[in-house]
Amino acid sequence: MLDLAILGSLKEQPLHGYELKKRVGETVGSTWAMSFGSLYPALRRLERDGAIEVVDPAQVSTTPIPPTGSLAGDLAAARMRRAGKPTRRTRKAYELTARGDARLTELLLDPDSPDDDRTFALKLAFCGSLDTAARLQLLQRRRSNLADDLARARQQTPTRGDRYTRSLVEHRTESIERDLEWVDSLIAAEAGSVPERVVGDHRSENASSAGNPAGIEGAAAS
Repeated sequence: MLDLAILGSLKEQPLHGYELKKRVGETVGSTWAMSFGSLYPALRRLERDGAIEVVDPAQVSTTPIPPTGSLAGDLAAARMRRAGKPTRRTRKAYELTARGDARLTELLLDPDSPDDDRTFALKLAFCGSLDTAARLQLLQRRRSNLADDLARARQQTPTRGDRYTRSLVEHRTESIERDLEWVDSLIAAEAGSVPERVVGDHRSENASSAGNPAGIEGAAAS
């Protein structure tokens, strides 16, 4: 999923390595940690593959740091500006190519990729580049998997253990229920932006694959 994080971030604007790492951290937070040790080899590989290309660092926009009104704050801002000056490592800036844009779409819609919380969060962060129908497909797949997870969680009621063990199981079940309701709300928002025929196709696919074992009426069916 490192390629997805890089390509998704460069979809917005050209970035150099330091800003790219920072942008991913701001977008997905602690969900996805990117180290320089993994970032720069991936950038070189993607450049060789033609998915990204080097651009003039002057094209990379930077947001000026406004005065803080305090001596300590202005000194800290000055240190940040000095730290942001190009070095041997940060000299290169990269932008997405047409091939990279196509690769980003493939990664977002890859049906064989994992659907764990971490991967879904990364896909959701960058799915704005997809059209509405494709985003609906991504969300419906996530809903189907959550519904399956919820069905399994409800069947795993512990017969032994103290109240702490039972509380942990209940917490996991409730967490899946909340995630399912959240994804349903996203589906409902997307469903209003696509033709009814497309929405109906996705509803039928979701009902047949998941059978709605969660016992929650999906927002997509409203």
